[in-house]
Amino acid sequence: MVLNYLWATFFLVAFAIALFQLIFFNDTEIFQKLVASTFDNAKLGFEISLGLTGVMTLWLGLMKVGEKGGVVAILARLVGPFFHRLFPEIPNRHPVFGSILMNFSANMLGLDNAATPLGLKAMKEMQELNPDKDTASNAQIMFLVLNTSGLTIIPISIMVFRAQLGAVDPSDVFIPILLATFFATLVGLIAVALYQRINLFDKVILAYLGTLLLLICGLMYYFSVIPQEQVSVISTVASNVILFSIIISFIGLALVRKVNVYDAFIEGAKEGFSVAITIIPYLVAILVAIGVFRTSGALDMLVNGIAYLIGLTGVNTDFVPALPVAFMKPLSGSGARGLMVEAMTNYGADSFVGRMASVFQGSTETTFYILAVYFGSVGIRKSRYALTCGLLADLAGIIAAIFIAYLFFH
Repeated sequence: MVLNYLWATFFLVAFAIALFQLIFFNDTEIFQKLVASTFDNAKLGFEISLGLTGVMTLWLGLMKVGEKGGVVAILARLVGPFFHRLFPEIPNRHPVFGSILMNFSANMLGLDNAATPLGLKAMKEMQELNPDKDTASNAQIMFLVLNTSGLTIIPISIMVFRAQLGAVDPSDVFIPILLATFFATLVGLIAVALYQRINLFDKVILAYLGTLLLLICGLMYYFSVIPQEQVSVISTVASNVILFSIIISFIGLALVRKVNVYDAFIEGAKEGFSVAITIIPYLVAILVAIGVFRTSGALDMLVNGIAYLIGLTGVNTDFVPALPVAFMKPLSGSGARGLMVEAMTNYGADSFVGRMASVFQGSTETTFYILAVYFGSVGIRKSRYALTCGLLADLAGIIAAIFIAYLFFH
């Protein structure tokens, strides 16, 4: 219901603002721009789905090889005790735990192209366990919110953009982004746990979370002591070596177990095309709504209004020029990326605004996109409290990003 009202609100607000501009400012082109944006974003939604087809075909094929070779089952056993407490509805040692772990790992390494098909695979497996097929289950909501919080250990793409735009130290946003996404993930986890009455003080949960925290602290320390110019190189190489090693382990173990890896790959790959086709209407719906909202000027008005209110309090407003990135990120990853590049171009990659925009870009994920694609891929229409918890995680990430950026760069 929340998504239903929000989707309609995007259109209604866009229409009201456009009508105001036409009547009072004689902007005769505003409605032409709105209509053009609907066509442009409908085309964009189709193109994104088409682009996902090849990637999903590849990774769903590899996942099938991993399943038949036994790697996914091994991963499921490793994380089973922890995931069984976060996803109590899923049977112990179910193969979906392996898919969930693979998706989270790809997200943490900043490998979006690999993470999406793995996430869709996990969502499909959870849908098979879902008794009410058009309503999101507790497990699906927990999985989606943890995805929208966007825990990223190595923000490769952001560091690449900063390097291209002349940053002296492209990796200086590495630790701030890691901290901001950690807070976003923690708040998302707590929010869903409260809804689902999951005991986060369980000793198994605390043990796994504590181990993850130690790993993050260890990585932060390592990247803080090595030469800064090596951070981007090492993180890029490590991410891709890990990813390709996973592929080799899938194929290698399958060969050891005498699995016909080619036939297994084709079997899984066939699922990729059908999934890509399924998500087109959901993706087009959300992108068109976001497009008219932005084109009407509603997003700019929202940012300027917040800037005005913040200015009244006497709080430092140096971060405000980067706010469009924060507001756009939950709506559109590509839109937020464009605004980040625009901020670094106009203010400088090493300016406070440029760094702030980079931290905003890495602090959360594209909540509406993930919700549309993941739930749309399995035909879920009722998202329950998923959007509420996802946006809470986004808000936590944005607030954390502001405080952390001031601490590191101001």
